[in-house]
Amino acid sequence: MRSEYPATPADVPAPIPANVPAPPPVEPLQLRELPPEEAVAINAKVPFSTAPNPAARPFRYSGSDADRARAIDCLASAGYYEAGDDAKGQRAVAQVVVNRLRHPAFPKTVCGVVYQGAERATGCQFTFTCDGAMARSPSPEAWGRARKIATDALSGSVYKPVGLATHYHTNWVVPYWSASLDKIAAVDTHLFFRWTGWWGTPAAFRGGLAGGEPAIMQLARLSDTHRSGLPPEIVDVALAGLPFPERDNAETMFLQRFDPATIAKANKHVVSDGDSFIVLLDRKSSSDAFAAVALTLCGSRNYCKVMGWTNAAMTPGRFPVPDSLLRGMSFSYLRNRSEQFAKPLWNCAEFKRADAGECMKARVQVTLQPIASGQKVAQAPAPANETSVPAAAIGAAPSEDKTEPTR
Repeated sequence: MRSEYPATPADVPAPIPANVPAPPPVEPLQLRELPPEEAVAINAKVPFSTAPNPAARPFRYSGSDADRARAIDCLASAGYYEAGDDAKGQRAVAQVVVNRLRHPAFPKTVCGVVYQGAERATGCQFTFTCDGAMARSPSPEAWGRARKIATDALSGSVYKPVGLATHYHTNWVVPYWSASLDKIAAVDTHLFFRWTGWWGTPAAFRGGLAGGEPAIMQLARLSDTHRSGLPPEIVDVALAGLPFPERDNAETMFLQRFDPATIAKANKHVVSDGDSFIVLLDRKSSSDAFAAVALTLCGSRNYCKVMGWTNAAMTPGRFPVPDSLLRGMSFSYLRNRSEQFAKPLWNCAEFKRADAGECMKARVQVTLQPIASGQKVAQAPAPANETSVPAAAIGAAPSEDKTEPTR
């Protein structure tokens, strides 16, 4: 499914005049070695351009839904790590990214623009992508705000003060490239620049999206859609050493995908015994919602066990659970913070999962009742539109598949 927006004449690339040189090179961010107070003084002496500072045209993302989701998280990461939890600064950063996407000198995907050069320690375009800043995760609330600003920027919102800026820096540093660009705006302590000549005019910003958004390893900790697009071995590297408080943030962000009514609908009945829960789950609900039910029941408990069934007749009424009923279990979740362990498991004969590591290991072979000759067995349809819940959303865990959580 694609969420296409109709192209307008302004979105169609205009022919480049014959006398215009090739697009300028995109230089890495290299700074002059200066004390901050000297850098501030140098920057203050550079006058702002007196030429018009037209606002950019609205940009509406035209890729697939999956690509759009990745683009939003890439843009949100740029806003948060470049500007912090500041709405005005994030909007300015988002506008620069969109401007770059439209300019011939830069990659033609949002993630390509943001993470350009991130594979090199000194060649990245946005410093947060290669200086280790992403080891620090935003709170779920701050990440949600950053995603909202990114979503708006990809849905037609324009931050007019920075015009057609493609570069910026704080006023206490002096990049080597700043003297060759037009200084056009200031947002708090950040200075914004555009290229001189034709390449800084509106006519140069007629490009657009081309190709799918890549999955970014650095975003595996924050983004379901990026994590799901990476090979498992890459995800393992990206999540290695993730502190348990960060996993708690991931759990909270996962829960925010579900409104309370959805969680309540999936949870039909609960029997509790201390930190353990038996739950009758609604089979018609998304299987991902089962994990949301478990996280809601567990709350802030350091140890918690949730065991879920979708067949009321097979659902135990108390603990301990008889072995004869374990074979009918549909879902389980176990958390043990003292062992840095948290893992959900599904009965994959009942609910298909993209990751086989999320499947329970069958305890016993289920014996079916004899069926009269000639009677057909109705096959339950596989749930539609199921998506895997990444392990990082509810905590990384050893690869141990069991029907019943035992820790």
